[in-house]
Amino acid sequence: MKAVKLTKMVEALNLKNMTPEVDMGPIRITVPDINRPALQLTGYFEHFASERVQIIGYVEFTYLKHMDREERIRCFETFISKKIPCVIFTTMTEPDEDMLGLARKHNVPVLCTERTTSNFMAEIIRWLTVQLAPCISIHGVLVDVYGEGVLIMGESGIGKSEAALELIKRGHRLVSDDVVEISKVSDETLVGRAPDITRHFIELRGIGIIDVKTLFGVEHVKNTQSIDLVIKLEEWDREKEYDRLGLKEEYTEILGNKVVCHSLPIRPGRNLAIIVEAAAVNHRQKKMGYNAAQELYNRVQANLARKRED
Repeated sequence: MKAVKLTKMVEALNLKNMTPEVDMGPIRITVPDINRPALQLTGYFEHFASERVQIIGYVEFTYLKHMDREERIRCFETFISKKIPCVIFTTMTEPDEDMLGLARKHNVPVLCTERTTSNFMAEIIRWLTVQLAPCISIHGVLVDVYGEGVLIMGESGIGKSEAALELIKRGHRLVSDDVVEISKVSDETLVGRAPDITRHFIELRGIGIIDVKTLFGVEHVKNTQSIDLVIKLEEWDREKEYDRLGLKEEYTEILGNKVVCHSLPIRPGRNLAIIVEAAAVNHRQKKMGYNAAQELYNRVQANLARKRED
């Protein structure tokens, strides 16, 4: 099970730590969901998701403040003793000393943010979803071509890095060479990035390692990119039938998500960079509602219909 350190979340979201005495080092967040303890503050703890980050907004805070002191202490202690990872107060609300004392007693970090509850919830869910997304590493090259994330795959030595280098020279951006770390951030979206060690580097056989960021400039690299299209490079096989129209999309599955996939046969003299560019633009055009293969098919059918009428 993936987990993210609470200290990393506090730093990334710029949260104020109200209980520095509590050691946050061992605490890990394991789920991307959050919980607003409305029912729990009334005493109902059935189906309580205690493993989630707990957020107390303005409504919950004013509800606690309307209680008398003894009832508030009893209510908050019952809530904070449920082995929760942390409590975050939003909308410029801050816990009183009674709440902070109970948090120290049960070793629960209390954090604060000035952001409104709705905005902060959207931000923390997005951040946790990315951090805790299922992830795999695959052999390939990921390039941003006209805003489309193109994952180039194929056997070692077939020319993936050379194609990426030509694309970079033509103004496109490298995300990762050789190894691509892919995270599933939703049922529709896969995001690729490079491992920290190899980020912005390309390996070219016979030349060695090239630092793309230093050699071509920062505008030719990118840290993350959604994966929109997969291109598989393979040796030309005279016996194999290759799709020449593109009426029917082919897909490959990555982490349960289907991604459009094209198989490109490699022969001497083929300019892979131009072909990848054309594939990316064509894929983008299809997403915008225009399919060139379907248009050609419609023209042929219309022409045949006119000939039959004549």
